[in-house]
Amino acid sequence: MAAELQVLRSDPQQFVRTAPVAAQPLTTASWCARQGWPVHPLAPGRKTPVGNCEVCRVPGHARGGCDCIRAGRWCHGFHAATLDFDRIRQWWGSRPDLGVGVATGPAGLVVIDVDAHACELPDRNRLLPGVRIPPGIDLTGLANGFHTLGVLAALRGAVSPADDESTLRVRTPSGGLHVWYRNDGGHRWQCSSGSGSGRALAWQVDVRAHGGYIVAPGTVTSAGTYRRVGPTRMPAPLPVWLAKELERTGHLPPASVPGPRPVPPRARQAVLAARGAGGTTGDRVLTGVLAEVAACGAVPEGAAFSEKLNRAAYTAGGLVAAGHITEAEAVRVLRDAAEQARPGQRSRCLAIIRGGLSAGLARPLSLGGRA
Repeated sequence: MAAELQVLRSDPQQFVRTAPVAAQPLTTASWCARQGWPVHPLAPGRKTPVGNCEVCRVPGHARGGCDCIRAGRWCHGFHAATLDFDRIRQWWGSRPDLGVGVATGPAGLVVIDVDAHACELPDRNRLLPGVRIPPGIDLTGLANGFHTLGVLAALRGAVSPADDESTLRVRTPSGGLHVWYRNDGGHRWQCSSGSGSGRALAWQVDVRAHGGYIVAPGTVTSAGTYRRVGPTRMPAPLPVWLAKELERTGHLPPASVPGPRPVPPRARQAVLAARGAGGTTGDRVLTGVLAEVAACGAVPEGAAFSEKLNRAAYTAGGLVAAGHITEAEAVRVLRDAAEQARPGQRSRCLAIIRGGLSAGLARPLSLGGRA
């Protein structure tokens, strides 16, 4: 066992390749978290998340206010994904039969999911949405997503992602392929599933990004193991040509300007509860920035949550430096507002809070002597 632990510390990937199957999920989940990829458990032997508890299965249950996520339980699948190593050890340490899923959006990943299902070929106008394939072109032999993706790449003068040896590729038990890319451009690419949905890249080609998850390499299901293809172990940046195709096929959310939102009462209550005050100028300043953080809870994506939390922490740091609030009080109300907006992201939020507070502490916030 000591030798195995030494391998785990020096080369986690070597441990994944050589350790017993029962020991791999915890190692895989920990390695993914070290890459900044939030993870969540999959049901034993399956590629789907572990089922919710009885309370969370009740019709009408609201995920946003779910106590299970706050308590560190795995209800709600990829919405419960975490980078918290203590939670990861709690989940997979006690249940090594669970598989590993990665929440692709928060991980900054775009995964091209290529299928090879045996089914009837659809009309040629559905093979590549938005791309007309003239009647004179012979489609004999075209049978699955590998082919349609290859045709799309050929039309763009590019290498098919299925053949892209520069990035992580994972063979699925059904004969498909997951091609992993990094989302370095900051776009909030959306998931798609099949050419019958509102967005699609190609027939039998799905996209896993915001609003979805992907099965981690090494995960074992009843159908087989998700195995890495080739020597490349890390995702490469999303190719420019492929990003253009994703934009063309509707994989970006529509641009919108959110209207003004009311100040959530919990934000102000959190400040006043921590301060025991009736509302000084310092309280009002902090309440305002906390309200922006808490209001992100009404916008699951695209709300600039990290930026707003950092700004609130910076402001709180200035108030602490000026003596308007203690650091412990600041951390408490910031964590309350962050948890309200983004349940289950405790470690990530605390890192943002600590960074913003540290910067703000160097710049005492002057309130004109009115606080």
